[in-house]
Amino acid sequence: MHILLAEDDPLLGDGLRAGLRQLGFQVDWVRNGEAAERELRAQPYAAAVLDLGLPLIDGMEVLAASAGPASCCRCWC
Repeated sequence: MHILLAEDDPLLGDGLRAGLRQLGFQVDWVRNGEAAERELRAQPYAAAVLDLGLPLIDGMEVLAASAGPASCCRCWC
């Protein structure tokens, strides 16, 4: 399963990525909201883990933009 991780804190991001990989997930890690939006438009992901306080564009805005009719992921809020 392919997951997008959007987290700007290096310690948290590294730990989350390592844990998800240990569980067998393929993880792409980005560090700001613009990169998260770009990745979500570029390829399908089974899930996205979004930091709400991302730089440039916050996680809630990324979530709202990805939740349109052509969305590549489902949101569990």
